[in-house]
Amino acid sequence: MKKYRFMIVGSGWRSLYYVRIAKALPQYFELCAMLCRTQEKADYIATVHGIHTTMSVEECVKMKPDFVVVAVNKASIADVAKEWLERGFFVLCETPASLELKTLHELWALHEQGAKLAVAEQYIFYPFYYAIGQVLQRKWIGDPYSAVVSLAHEYHGASLIRHFLREDMTAFQVTGKTFTFPTVETMSRYERFTDGRIGDKKRTTAVFEFADGKVGWYDFDSEQYRSPIRHNYLNIRGPRGEIKDDKIYYLNQDNLPVSTSLAVTKRTIEVPGETNPNLRQIEQITEIGLEDSSVTVYKPFFGNVPLSSDETAIANLMYGVAVYAGEKDGSGKLRVPYYSLKNALQDSYMAILLQQALTTKETVKSTRQPWH
Repeated sequence: MKKYRFMIVGSGWRSLYYVRIAKALPQYFELCAMLCRTQEKADYIATVHGIHTTMSVEECVKMKPDFVVVAVNKASIADVAKEWLERGFFVLCETPASLELKTLHELWALHEQGAKLAVAEQYIFYPFYYAIGQVLQRKWIGDPYSAVVSLAHEYHGASLIRHFLREDMTAFQVTGKTFTFPTVETMSRYERFTDGRIGDKKRTTAVFEFADGKVGWYDFDSEQYRSPIRHNYLNIRGPRGEIKDDKIYYLNQDNLPVSTSLAVTKRTIEVPGETNPNLRQIEQITEIGLEDSSVTVYKPFFGNVPLSSDETAIANLMYGVAVYAGEKDGSGKLRVPYYSLKNALQDSYMAILLQQALTTKETVKSTRQPWH
């Protein structure tokens, strides 16, 4: 089994996901170094997480990793990714690659010139969403024609809409509006609130209408990511049935109605937290199958390892990127990554047009882009 070597540019909250993945899957990944901006941060990360950190770009270049993870702030992602592409490395950058159309064009031009770039859009690789995709492939509800997706924001939401509707580069138009509602704040990324404070939270609703007649409804409030009083939901419809969250309703071969559910098996694991010996608890999904059936639609690719759904999704994507970076198939051509650059750019493009529709309060139509 080949072990893939990588380094991380950036030392923020998101970069630590890749650290945890490397530690959980040492037989697949070797973390060479984390490139930090300050010595103080480098020393802190090295002490707390037990990894090699540096402020030296030259040191990182000499390590010759198989790929470079760029996990810096959104405003800098594209520029930093370009820097490492120009040094000749395969780059896996965090999302979004950019929310400026000009920059998306520049990234595609680099790709056409031979640069190897991938984007870490992980949501379609979440165990539960992957399982939904496997159900759709079985055609029980037929070819899906509509999806109500209230699972993630902007480019993540766009990726899921296209994934569930089986859309490629189909032309589309989008209309949307943002509403502001009072909501009790419960959790942030770093702390829990129990004082009942109320904040004004924005909920965005939009409709993506595709040229082939399919429709995606986008509905999201950022509180859904962490708040226990704001939950995600999903509804996918096809001519022979629908999927509503974990429920599946469809017609069998005799055109008789069938209803079943996705049965999710989990295990709770305690893993090291930010400061040892503090521990944090995560839930790993070990299997997803159909209730009262032997049909399995998800098993973890890496087996039972201490990774959350988010980390599992990123690990799957990392493996696909690593293979794409260094291996070839029988034809001598590089394998296509699990999440191609053109898909990443299309999802960002959809997010850009969504924002235009929200700003102008008009229907915005897509136009043909270079990656089409």
